Amino acid sequence: MSDSTKWIMLGALSLLLGLLVLGNSVLATIAVTTLTGAALMVSGAFQIVGGLANTESVSRKAFGVLMGGMMGLLGLNFLFRPLEGAISLTMLILILMVASGFLRLVFAWRLRSTTFFWPLLPSGIISLFLADYIWKNFSTATLTLLGVMLGIELLLNGGSLIVIGVSGRDRSDVPR
Repeated sequence: MSDSTKWIMLGALSLLLGLLVLGNSVLATIAVTTLTGAALMVSGAFQIVGGLANTESVSRKAFGVLMGGMMGLLGLNFLFRPLEGAISLTMLILILMVASGFLRLVFAWRLRSTTFFWPLLPSGIISLFLADYIWKNFSTATLTLLGVMLGIELLLNGGSLIVIGVSGRDRSDVPR
């Protein structure tokens, strides 16, 4: 099997999974929250081990252990209370969208005499409109936003992989 065929098959799988995720975005949101909790627990454990292994000073050791413990507790909270974790992650996405929207508008204003103005301006406005939409529909967004974002990411990823695979049939500069 050629490399381009593998890229196309992987892209098709990603597209299929994206459609499945978009078909049940609530379940996908719970899955994202659960995986986030597991990742936080694992990174908290590594942080604790790193803190205990720190030989520089007692305060750095204590800080590492304390931060690892807090990360682990947050991960446990996400695992055993996925709805609350989904609320937290949705609020985090909302805050990040507002911040990035404002920053894009500020950068667009500063770059208004360049060609970067027009790509940045609508991007910032769209981010703020999406943040406003999430805020106004927060209860619904909490249950579906993470799943929808995962589904869209899988669809975009699948499309990109298929393009890489198709272009690889004609050219030899495709990553192997």
